[in-house]
Amino acid sequence: MATYRQTRELAPTEAVYLGGLIDGEGTVSLFRKHRLDNRQLVISISSTEASLLTYAKEIVGAGKITSKRTYQPHHTPSGAYVVTNRQALELLRQVAPHLRSYKAQRAAEILKDYVRLTPRNGQYTPQLLAERQAFIQRVLNLHPNAKPKIQRSL
Repeated sequence: MATYRQTRELAPTEAVYLGGLIDGEGTVSLFRKHRLDNRQLVISISSTEASLLTYAKEIVGAGKITSKRTYQPHHTPSGAYVVTNRQALELLRQVAPHLRSYKAQRAAEILKDYVRLTPRNGQYTPQLLAERQAFIQRVLNLHPNAKPKIQRSL
């Protein structure tokens, strides 16, 4: 059986700092790795400073750093620190009180329902799948530029 890397318990100052990084330069979302995959929780921080990303990875104790492609010679090389699934959920639990943007609302929704609606064996009943789809829409609709969807009755 595989062992999963656990996130560290962050010091209060580390949690505040990471919360600020995520609010300013990061994302809290549900992404698909591939078109037909189920969405999974992803927290990422993008930066042109590799040392900042390395610091984030070291204090969390999990995740990975990826390089982003530069398409123009005048673009600065950048990267992203990415944490997924249960490790991201644990990180979110620790930094959520320090988020101030729309990401705070996303964090609250995710912390409330993600585990209940994401069985570890990937087996979804039709009812659970419907609840999960509604949850995904609620989370993704929490965006600073998102307009509220009008529900129309037939």
